[in-house]
Amino acid sequence: MQSVNLLIKPASSLCNLRCRYCFYEDISNHRSEKSTGIMPDSVVGTLLENVFRLVDANGAASFAFQGGEPTLAGLPFFERFAAEARRLCPARVSLHFSLQTNGTLLDEDWAAFFRRQQFLVGLSLDGYKDLHNLYRVDEKGGGSWNRTVRALRLLQKQHVMTNALCVVTAQCARHPDRAYTELKRLGFDCMQFIPCLDPIGQERGALPFSLTPERYGQFLCRLFDRWYEDWANGRYHSIRLFDDYVHLLLGDPPGTCSTCGQCGGYFVVESDGSVYPCDFFVLDQWRLGTLGRTPLAEMAAGDLLQAFFQKGSEKPAECAGCRWRRLCGGGCKNDWVSAPDPHNYFCPALQQFFAYAEDRLLSIAQEERIMRRR
Repeated sequence: MQSVNLLIKPASSLCNLRCRYCFYEDISNHRSEKSTGIMPDSVVGTLLENVFRLVDANGAASFAFQGGEPTLAGLPFFERFAAEARRLCPARVSLHFSLQTNGTLLDEDWAAFFRRQQFLVGLSLDGYKDLHNLYRVDEKGGGSWNRTVRALRLLQKQHVMTNALCVVTAQCARHPDRAYTELKRLGFDCMQFIPCLDPIGQERGALPFSLTPERYGQFLCRLFDRWYEDWANGRYHSIRLFDDYVHLLLGDPPGTCSTCGQCGGYFVVESDGSVYPCDFFVLDQWRLGTLGRTPLAEMAAGDLLQAFFQKGSEKPAECAGCRWRRLCGGGCKNDWVSAPDPHNYFCPALQQFFAYAEDRLLSIAQEERIMRRR
């Protein structure tokens, strides 16, 4: 494979916070074993051996750590992982590390490690303090904003690459200006805004934090206004979704699986070595196998993964004639609902956004095309 991308759960679903909308907490409650604990070194060794056997000689290996809260595995775990990965990595294979964290456990030693190993660190920070503390709470119900911002300052002091991950809840969707402005004020140049997920089996849009298509469409339009205003005035900030749409208009490959129209960009590895096709489907029925028993290459060619890909590529007939399909790709498989007819839950939001932003997206793409020719 030209590139092997792994999303690793070194502490499984364990977390020191109790975020009220956490999708992985919900997923872990819907499988036979909620948590598989901390990843042992034996799994790390097997994982790395499998990856470097699978990746092409001039390829790339990407290790993204998530949770739960991955830093619960401890700094020594990551030091050993990085050292072993660099020892085993073939000479012409490029190596990439990233980590998504709530930041509350980070200190100067962590920050120095991330700088040395060139980690990209994503901080989960929901826009502004009151909003963040509404749902991102600890075991006692206390907010985590101050601790996460403290972690950001430690990372900035060490010049660690960072981005902000903001979950778009119903409350966040009402205040896109405030969330965007605060994240810029904190010093983020790269941001992701991801729609909040309802629990498995729950009616969509029924909970206090639930994001409806109407709210999401309004949020995207207003956020784009602010982002475009900054771009037009020479103050570019990366918002991953908007960047992806511009790149698609330029003919570049999709940057995320949610815009490419099919699944299959990475493997998820739980702490016991069990492997899954997607972070939203770390469920018993989609376990591809376990490292140490089944080679990763065999899982990649297996019938279960192909069945998952097939389900992810199935779209209703209306998608075929949609003028926005080249940008939307049908959306993420996890957003598809079957009642009353199969459709992407956020389809109305995306159609509203594309109609609103099309001309300006095209103008940015044109400017980018001119820059590339120089």
